[in-house]
Amino acid sequence: MKDFLSLARERYSCRSFSHQLVEKEKLELILEAGRLAPSAKNKQPLRFVIINDREALEKVKKATSCTYNSQCIIAICYQKEECWSRPFDGKLSGDIDASIACTSMMLEATELGIGSVWVMWFDNEKLKEEFSIPSTLEVSSLLVLGYPTDTPTAKARWVLIYIHFQ
Repeated sequence: MKDFLSLARERYSCRSFSHQLVEKEKLELILEAGRLAPSAKNKQPLRFVIINDREALEKVKKATSCTYNSQCIIAICYQKEECWSRPFDGKLSGDIDASIACTSMMLEATELGIGSVWVMWFDNEKLKEEFSIPSTLEVSSLLVLGYPTDTPTAKARWVLIYIHFQ
């Protein structure tokens, strides 16, 4: 097992996947990482839709071009009524909860040698229609998974950090 910073450095947005299927055992570990992710007030509103057969993958292409020949996609959804709601303005935690879970799943995938890319460029209504996703669920993002065929290139990541000490 890698230390966290090594794992975070290794993860990149993979946009070229082989035709090799993600093994059920590895997919279950990735899903477990998402299940264990924290959510606001521990409400656990997330639902994962696994898309990994040829017919279903073709349906996804009706909603997005960002499938990159992947053999597995997870639609990360949240149950709106189960989300925590900020009392001051009613903002729901669903997208944030989903993003935290997606990050955990991407890091677990990296640990297992599986590439990933987080996708938000999709027609939400078309995706919900194609997969008969009920109106009570909101699709937050797609996690595209598979075995990489590309070679990652390191990009400089600059973040300005301001620390004030008393």
